[in-house]
Amino acid sequence: MRVDARLVLAISIAAVSVSVAGCGTVDRTPDPAPPGAGGPVPAIRLDAVEHKLDQLRDWSQASSSKYGIPLRALQAYGYATVVMAKAQPNCHLGWTTLAGIARVESNHARFGGATIAADGSVRPVIRGVALNGTGGNGVIVDPGASASTGHTVYARAMGPFQFIPDTWKRWGVRADADYNALAEALENAKPAASTALSGSPDNIDDAALAAARYLCASGGDLATAHGWRQAILAYNHSGVYVDQVRSAATGYDA
Repeated sequence: MRVDARLVLAISIAAVSVSVAGCGTVDRTPDPAPPGAGGPVPAIRLDAVEHKLDQLRDWSQASSSKYGIPLRALQAYGYATVVMAKAQPNCHLGWTTLAGIARVESNHARFGGATIAADGSVRPVIRGVALNGTGGNGVIVDPGASASTGHTVYARAMGPFQFIPDTWKRWGVRADADYNALAEALENAKPAASTALSGSPDNIDDAALAAARYLCASGGDLATAHGWRQAILAYNHSGVYVDQVRSAATGYDA
């Protein structure tokens, strides 16, 4: 499992700017094409329907058997894709990209023997190492935990999509909330209006939708080579990571 720091968007953009400014020449090699979207996800109702993800069960069963991805995880990826297609239709996020990230980050919520419950909760919870600067990781302090304990607490990446606490605070959403309640945040890349809508990084539905929001805000049009790469770099500013996610996502489009 990778335990590199998940960098917030502002840090990622700054890192890109510094790296370009520090080089004598700029690499103008075209970015490889983004991975395929894996085919369309069936249209589902998003308006006031209980157990909305159940609408994707038949679609998920076929792909689950084919790719060896837990059915419950595929429902989460498919649902996040449908929601973002409505909220940000110009993003063109494919479920394969979410699956590629989840494969690299937590083996689809199976790291350490974790499993996904019917409600999307992942147990035992998945946590990365303390981001204290050792082992090649960055230094990221968890301000909330530090304030409550009175001493420095280093952040740990959380859940199947490995969110840093501050990043979750900015992008987290509750996937089973009424779409209309989340519409403004989803369409304008704003934080959820209330903590009741912020969800949990340890729920695969919430985490997949939050990752989708983050990717769309970071890359713009993910159907373009540049947009897709920028989105993945924002998630983890590493060329090796981009290649790993691309490889996994491409395999799910086969």
